[in-house]
Amino acid sequence: MSNELLRVEHLKKYFKTPGGTLHAVDDVSFTLEEGKTLGVVGESGCGKSTLGRTVLGLLDATEGNIFFDGQDVLTMSKREKREVRKNMQMIFQDPYSSLNPRHCVLQLISDPLKSYHVYKTKDELMERVFELMDIVGLARRFAFAYPHELDGGRRQRIGVARALALNPRLIVCDEPVSALDVSIQAQVLNLLMDLQEQHTLAYIFVTHDLSVVKHISDAILVMYVGCMVEMCPSDELFEKPYHPYTKGLLSAIPVPSLHNQKQRIIMQGELTSPVDPKPGCRFVNRCPYAKERCHQEMPEYREVEPGHFVACHYCEEINQLSQ
Repeated sequence: MSNELLRVEHLKKYFKTPGGTLHAVDDVSFTLEEGKTLGVVGESGCGKSTLGRTVLGLLDATEGNIFFDGQDVLTMSKREKREVRKNMQMIFQDPYSSLNPRHCVLQLISDPLKSYHVYKTKDELMERVFELMDIVGLARRFAFAYPHELDGGRRQRIGVARALALNPRLIVCDEPVSALDVSIQAQVLNLLMDLQEQHTLAYIFVTHDLSVVKHISDAILVMYVGCMVEMCPSDELFEKPYHPYTKGLLSAIPVPSLHNQKQRIIMQGELTSPVDPKPGCRFVNRCPYAKERCHQEMPEYREVEPGHFVACHYCEEINQLSQ
């Protein structure tokens, strides 16, 4: 039985700029079940982080619907949204700039608990903060340390503890390990996966690192210049990608082998501007298979196999040619 937690329908987020309207997120739809992870990948500037922030309400949506546990978040009153946001938290990319440098670890983790007046006494609050520090593997001796006194891994653990403070059901992880050393990345990723199993958390995991997203995600959404180009279960994306952009991304994953015969796909051509984009496929300038129709008509986002969605006019033909 499906336990749908989040449903996003035709979500758009546009920004007004001096040069025109920037289409940061353009007609994105997906669903996420309880305890599952949706990886969101694509090049820098494709709209991944904007999507996550819009889902959480940190940015106001231009159009679309966001249903959390069956309720349309965008039509709620401020008081109702505040209650729902207890269940929707975020881990930010930079574990330093996302923390107040004037607050110690104890204050940083207790902030959300104070904001929602969860505990009546100081002793109860302190007990919960120490419990959260234990959960994320942050030694209690750091309770009165400041962010600049800690390394990147410990700072990110503060971010995880703060996100967990209100017992959320959904966490948006905005490239939570990209600023960390490789060994620390593995520790934080394993922590997130353990916490997901223990607390049935759902994650939207935003990253540009495809090897990381394969490790943690149940399904993967590929974005290009604000649009969805492909979405399917994680293993299927790596075994049988349909969209030429996805194929190019996967070919760029380094393989640590002297005998690797994998052919790299070099994507040439210019990125389509997200400011007042022209009709047609956003990938047309870089696609080696582009035809006249691709310049004129935006491809329909359609199901090519059960659970496998692609936005490309000729993806079946391209897949046959590349086999």
